[in-house]
Amino acid sequence: MSVVKKIFKFFLIFLGVLVLLSGAFAIYVYNIADATPPVLTEQEKVQIAAPLVTDSMTTLGDNWISRNEHGLYEMYVSGSPYERGLKAGALSKQLIVDQEIAFTNQIKSMIPSEGYLKFLKYIIGFMNRDLSDHISREYKMEIYGISQYALDSFDWIGTRYSRILNYHAAHDVGHAMQNMMLVGCTSFGAWANKTEDSSLIIGRNFDFWVGDAFAENKIVEFVAPDSGYNFAYITWGGFIGVVSGMNEKGLTVTINAAPSQIPFGAATPVSLVAREILQYAKNIDEAIRIAKTRKMFVSESFLIGSAIDKKAVVIEKTPKKLDVYYPIDNSITCTNHYQSTELLKEESNREQMKNSASVYRQKRLSQLMEGDYPLNPTKVANILRDQKGLNNSDIGLGNEKAINQLIAHHSIIMMPDSLRFWVSTNPWQLGAYVCYDLKKVFEQKAKPSKGTVSVAQYTIPADSFLNTKEYQNYLYFRLVKNKQAFGHTDYNFNPDSLMFANPSYYDTYRILGDYYMHYRNKAKAEEMYIMALKKDIATEGERKAIQKKLKQLKN
Repeated sequence: MSVVKKIFKFFLIFLGVLVLLSGAFAIYVYNIADATPPVLTEQEKVQIAAPLVTDSMTTLGDNWISRNEHGLYEMYVSGSPYERGLKAGALSKQLIVDQEIAFTNQIKSMIPSEGYLKFLKYIIGFMNRDLSDHISREYKMEIYGISQYALDSFDWIGTRYSRILNYHAAHDVGHAMQNMMLVGCTSFGAWANKTEDSSLIIGRNFDFWVGDAFAENKIVEFVAPDSGYNFAYITWGGFIGVVSGMNEKGLTVTINAAPSQIPFGAATPVSLVAREILQYAKNIDEAIRIAKTRKMFVSESFLIGSAIDKKAVVIEKTPKKLDVYYPIDNSITCTNHYQSTELLKEESNREQMKNSASVYRQKRLSQLMEGDYPLNPTKVANILRDQKGLNNSDIGLGNEKAINQLIAHHSIIMMPDSLRFWVSTNPWQLGAYVCYDLKKVFEQKAKPSKGTVSVAQYTIPADSFLNTKEYQNYLYFRLVKNKQAFGHTDYNFNPDSLMFANPSYYDTYRILGDYYMHYRNKAKAEEMYIMALKKDIATEGERKAIQKKLKQLKN
């Protein structure tokens, strides 16, 4: 009996210690959930005037923002880090608010539980507890300036500064969760004999999807910092990280997700590594040196184009290693797996190549490029808009194996030698590609005339696909699909109409299989799942998920 008492006593002591430790941990997580903003020196404490608002634009001294006829916002910002942040915040205040609403609404759609959302705040706070230590003071100052114009009504996520800071790591988490279809980007380059005028040309689709509303208000931002090089990049309200951009030296940066694990500790967000490269590197060697100095959350590929080097390379970086992929000819392609000698053989990379859509999409990209040499901006736009599979096979609209998955936040074409670049307009990359001359904007510090600083004569027209019945059918299909996503079970649609809307896409039949299962029509559900398995399925994970449903149905 005494032995039992001792065991019970020991158990109570252990339980008490566990409760104390849990309580201490909860207090610790609560206290670190909100990041502390940087302390400004007297010299850094700048004030700005209220922006001047007119019908066509908003100005703040030599800085401005305007929306062009295609729906793109164009913004010019200059000055010291905190000053840049204040100016960007003042000029784009409503865009910051709209973007946060779009982002948080999508999160609530994915995670409808209020209690879990609050819990998630503290988990993210714990994961990002050291985030500030891995971000340069310059960028923390800029983020702090922007955060002055965020709303207080999102305090369930965190303080204004803490939220804007942590949003810069959201992209990394999305990369680590590729199975949720948040990312699946494609980029490529060509030069010398493979382009029409022998100059370097870069194309990329940024397939980062967190809801349609998130991609509505894109900003083409021109930045004249007080240190480093002038540059332009494609962004959204409140975001200073770079995912696609070019600087005044003709150096371009685009980022592509690579096989990663979900991060459990802080490091430098990928987009801020890309930002540092764009702002401070003039050639490939300098870009590599910067990439080496930063520890990252996740694995990433940086496609770097350089007018000075007259070529492009891919810097491939994991949380532990870095290697560079140098092309064997005058072209380069990059999807979502590694190609360098060192990282190609990594087990996670081999699994990515085997199980994801990355290799297939890269083969299709190479096929399109080979058929279109020598490339020019219009040909690059056609490649970026391509919706077919290998050998022009019909794999359905929205398939991750296609170059154009019809989810892109933006698409961009860059010609570093001439400092011209083209940005896609909604929807996705189907709208017109609007051309900008980076050199002209910075030389003239030109405020928009007629509502834009774009170069109208170089605009690439919208895709004729927008005028087809097939496009309208696809809009209906994705409306139904999005209603089924994230656990929603609104089955108020006509199954025959859905099948007609996107008949070559495997996911059409997966949705229909789920529909018939909901109404306990097992024979039709089995038929739909079998049809889905006969189509071009994007990933092995999705194939196995359908096979599992079919097996459960038969059992």
